[in-house]
Amino acid sequence: MITRQRLAAGACTLLAALTAGLLPAATGTAFADEHRGGEGPAPKVELVLDVSGSMRTRDIDNGTRMAAAKQAFNEVLDATPDEVELGIRTLGADYRGDDRKEGCKDTKQLYPVGVLDKSARTEAKTAVATLAPTGWTPIGPALLKAADDLEGGEATRRIVLITDGEDTCAPLDPCEVARDIAAKGINLTIDTLGLVPDAKTRDQLSCIADATGGTYTSIRHKEELSDRVNQLVDRAAEPVVTPVAVEGADQCAKAPKVGSGLYTDREKFGEHRWYQVDVKPGQELRASVSVAADRQVDNDYGVLLRAVTVHGREIVRGESAGSGRTDVISAGLRYPKADPDDTDGEGDPETVCLQIGNSFSAPASVKKDPGLPVELTIDLVDGPSDSSDVAFFGLGRGWWLLGALAVTGFLAGVLWGWLARWRGAVRRSI
Repeated sequence: MITRQRLAAGACTLLAALTAGLLPAATGTAFADEHRGGEGPAPKVELVLDVSGSMRTRDIDNGTRMAAAKQAFNEVLDATPDEVELGIRTLGADYRGDDRKEGCKDTKQLYPVGVLDKSARTEAKTAVATLAPTGWTPIGPALLKAADDLEGGEATRRIVLITDGEDTCAPLDPCEVARDIAAKGINLTIDTLGLVPDAKTRDQLSCIADATGGTYTSIRHKEELSDRVNQLVDRAAEPVVTPVAVEGADQCAKAPKVGSGLYTDREKFGEHRWYQVDVKPGQELRASVSVAADRQVDNDYGVLLRAVTVHGREIVRGESAGSGRTDVISAGLRYPKADPDDTDGEGDPETVCLQIGNSFSAPASVKKDPGLPVELTIDLVDGPSDSSDVAFFGLGRGWWLLGALAVTGFLAGVLWGWLARWRGAVRRSI
């Protein structure tokens, strides 16, 4: 039995090595024309911390959730880049009573948004050290106040929400609050971190993050919390790609022209939208699309991204489908435009029509407007010119990969047969 297991393991290892050797490494996608912000005002970040009574729970590395949050804040305050203006807001930190109306007003700015010098870092740490788990969980009101704290100027803005439970102040839905903030177009992102979250908390925090293009992270250990908050604060200091708003058409002939860059749009449930891209000979078009399910959707959904000619002939497509709860679903494609036979001239660009479609549906009680957030990435780069590029062999169309796997399977089969015969010969000789 041991011999058989070793032979099987060896064959699997060899198969993996053969496959890795036959398949070229994938190349990364680079923006040819990024919409990046240059030197400008300092980015602003506000950390919004839940200090409600449930933060007393001891389930993070044998300590309370509050203790983990305090440790993370101390480390983040030490590591915040000098070019970032940082502030701290709390929710549920003061009111201890049972009056829900009063409890839902319980949010305050613990430390104002500003540059952190040495004395400011010490002052902010002291303020955090005094916090004790107390009251309700007014996430919606806290997000509204945090957005006000970050108002003014053209700086990029980020809210990092850290909580262990869902909002307790309905009917002010924090997900609707996040959508309203996003609709203002004030360049504000909300990232959410759930401390040992249950399913309802995950769904709500994911919805808040999706509405503003942020991220959701589930946290179960102190180091995870410290590392993630540090990453998000550091990200605020980095140059970012600013999406450009565009409105797709209902047919190719009316579609707007787009070039390399990042674009945002909204698409209704079951809708198809079109965009035009001019691809020069010798270029490769790389496109990807993500559709965010920022509200409750039915099971079974899909996203389609097609490239077709102006006459309607399909060139290439990418599609993705799923069933169950999702936050984002994506698809992508690659289309290399061959150089003209006549090398004396560059040739005319080809207008390629990109079609984005989705098969999302939702219960009757769910709002259908505005449409689902769509993010479209377009990249026009020099086309493949040698065998090191996967697309040069048609991997995007699938046949080269199929051939590579067939050859790999054949070689692995021959090797396995040889090993089996050798093992039989050894057994007979014993």
